Amino acid sequence: MRFLSATPLDGVCERLFVLHEIPGALWTPEGAAGTRPLIVMGHGGGQHKKAPDIMGLARRLVTECGFAVVAVDVPGHGDRPVVEEYNRIATENQVRVEAGEEPAPLIAALHALVARQTVPEWQTVLDAVQQFEHVGAGPVGYWGVSLGCGLGVPFVAAEPRVRAAVLGLGGALASAADAARITVPVEFLVQWDDERVPRDQSMALFDAFASADKTLHANPGKHGDIPAFELDSTLRFFSRHLA
Repeated sequence: MRFLSATPLDGVCERLFVLHEIPGALWTPEGAAGTRPLIVMGHGGGQHKKAPDIMGLARRLVTECGFAVVAVDVPGHGDRPVVEEYNRIATENQVRVEAGEEPAPLIAALHALVARQTVPEWQTVLDAVQQFEHVGAGPVGYWGVSLGCGLGVPFVAAEPRVRAAVLGLGGALASAADAARITVPVEFLVQWDDERVPRDQSMALFDAFASADKTLHANPGKHGDIPAFELDSTLRFFSRHLA
């Protein structure tokens, strides 16, 4: 892992890094020492590791909970090079949606394809980050909605170090089999008027989780309208299960 910068600000130290050509960001409390919980965050489609919602929640997890947080750019996003295959599929999907086809199956298929690359990448990043003394091999959580859910479900299913997950804005078309392998506590977010993920698909994904401890948080609004108070719930959830 090669660090590009280390910037302290208002109690948070942000370290930008590159690991095997994967660009990422690690946030920890200033002057942190010793093992602490680590949250892996997956950004949404068209976003990147320092998108406002990622950075806002990361800073709160660090300052209010004392956690470490890591996020990396998904292939074809942020500081990563364009992936022609993914771009071609996304363009074809847009044409098909404009012609009247339902978007959910198309989105699910693309997420499943990208997950084959991201899951081992995220596991490699997790291996590297936990080597640092100020992070350590403590409990791990995962947060991701939309694309971060489509990639996060197979990641959580494959990664035994993850002990709790906040997921949402995703459906069962590509993820039901992986969700059935997840037994850790899950908090699942649904936007009741989501124009991208049909409500029945969201409910099917929630039902598919094998977790005995799972909670559905449904709010009115479209795909990107998650209310701010859900961030407070996220902090309470991870504090309860990881601290």
